Amino acid sequence: MVNRKLFRPVLTDVKEQYMPRPAQPAPQSALPTRKKPAPPEQTYAENFYYVKQMQSRTPVAVVLTDGEVLRGTVEWYDRDCIKLTRYGSPNLLIYKHFIRYIYKEGDEAAQGGTNGQ
Repeated sequence: MVNRKLFRPVLTDVKEQYMPRPAQPAPQSALPTRKKPAPPEQTYAENFYYVKQMQSRTPVAVVLTDGEVLRGTVEWYDRDCIKLTRYGSPNLLIYKHFIRYIYKEGDEAAQGGTNGQ
């Protein structure tokens, strides 16, 4: 049988190899550029718009995906639908995925305008 000796480094030798180097300031060109932070998942713009229209009871026109136009005021909303209070007609609960767009009643620019004619 052969007598073999294990070679283990001394702990102080290992520590000297892995000692942190003194920090030196890196030149500006070598610094990594910081990435822009990701935008927030929700901006709350839709919520702000609905709350503003509800508080001021603004008359709005809701254009549906099939082209039908419904007029009234937004009474409340949630994630999936809005409640449109209409004048002289039954109130409606409209699913948002059926809405093409909404505009304030009387906004000529939303309807294409009259071009001063």
